[in-house]
Amino acid sequence: MKRMLCALLAAAILSSFFIFAGCSGDTGARDVYNMRLSYEGGVLSGEMDFTYHNDTGETLGYLEFNLFGNAYREDAVYKPVSAAFSASAYYAGESFGGMEISSVSPCSAWSVGGEDENILSVELAEPLEDGGQASVCIAWTLTLAQVEHRTGIAEHSVNLGNFYPIACVYEDGAFRECEYYSDGDPFYSECADYCVTLETDADYTVASSGQILSAEVKGSKKTYQMQLSDARDFAIVLSGEYSVAQGEACGVQVMYYYYDDAEPQKKLDLLEESLTYFSQTFGDYMYPVFSAVQTGFAVGGMEYPALVMIGDHLSGTDAFYTAVHETAHQWWYAAVGSDQLEKAWLDEGLAEFSSALFFGAHGDYGMTYQGLKEGAERAYRAFYTVHSQLFGEADTAMNKKLGEYLSEYQYVVLAYDKGMLLFDTLRDTFGENKVLAGLKRYYREYSGKIAGQAELSACLKKAGADGGGIIDSFADGTAVI
Repeated sequence: MKRMLCALLAAAILSSFFIFAGCSGDTGARDVYNMRLSYEGGVLSGEMDFTYHNDTGETLGYLEFNLFGNAYREDAVYKPVSAAFSASAYYAGESFGGMEISSVSPCSAWSVGGEDENILSVELAEPLEDGGQASVCIAWTLTLAQVEHRTGIAEHSVNLGNFYPIACVYEDGAFRECEYYSDGDPFYSECADYCVTLETDADYTVASSGQILSAEVKGSKKTYQMQLSDARDFAIVLSGEYSVAQGEACGVQVMYYYYDDAEPQKKLDLLEESLTYFSQTFGDYMYPVFSAVQTGFAVGGMEYPALVMIGDHLSGTDAFYTAVHETAHQWWYAAVGSDQLEKAWLDEGLAEFSSALFFGAHGDYGMTYQGLKEGAERAYRAFYTVHSQLFGEADTAMNKKLGEYLSEYQYVVLAYDKGMLLFDTLRDTFGENKVLAGLKRYYREYSGKIAGQAELSACLKKAGADGGGIIDSFADGTAVI
């Protein structure tokens, strides 16, 4: 996600003291989400046949699912929107939503719990042996808040991000439960295959992560059939106001959905150029389609596989940069997954570095690599100075859980700015060719999988950029910048 933060968050810290081609990796049998959805009057009704493939090495008696939609309810412990952005996100005043599970079958029992009613736990009817698979059908309703955020009714569109029960990642003998922190992207998931049917008002145009196979109108309703393979997530945006600009890059269909853009062709050209650049620099883009969607999104932009959201309040270089940053996430997050709750810099820092490389090679958009690097340095040093004055010592460790950041300002500076400076330091130390060769290897070996700091270091080392010590020092906060 790209956050447009300047004086607003700097002031906040002072005042408060703070199926089709997908990822290229051979991951074996994948989970399958077969969803039937209906949207009307601010409510999404869903029924999902989910098939889980057990490759944990253990026998499982239960499954767990993240219920991200429950973060929008009135009594949520973790608020989905930070205080800095609440006024702009809740454009019509305070508003709430929520997610209600109505049935799960077959199973022995099911319950909603977790720290914040954010986890659906399903006791399986029979133990699931390693190498086996189990299927359950989950029915739910999602009531949307009026909020310009990942999931909600915006002024000109409806955002359906993180709208369904999504299987928790199983690691270290347990399912990883994701709390919905407002700082960062609190999502962590495996790649799966998606088949999605959506019925909605015929007046809506639908943008989707998946390739739209058909759109059939019957009376006042339209039914969309969508499909996407090897994807870490699935998102949809609806609007009755969309125009669509269409193009192509590297054999990929590129679409830009917009309702308020005086130069849509320029944005489409940018999307095509960035998709081409990243494909040539890191490896082939992994889906047959790529959609960028102008929508109400107070924070700036948000990435999903094959679909990115761009806030309709952005213009000029802010809009250009956000579009490229979110496109870069198709490589770092959508393809190569990482633990966004514990190591957000792995995808955000790489997306920032990748964006700087793109603008360094495309100067006609008004930005340069050197200028973006210097901007990151200024932001980091300002943060370091302020935190040192307030707390005696600035905590610059990048490996921390989202909930451990003192402020959204600290999160952005460490995950984005310091993350970009890490990769710039590797570039200065070993040369751009070796670093890019290491990132190509990283993309090739871990597309469709989840990777971490050790895997990144190993790929760079094999390419002649043995920067494990540099990466460790940035991550643990001992590096001097």
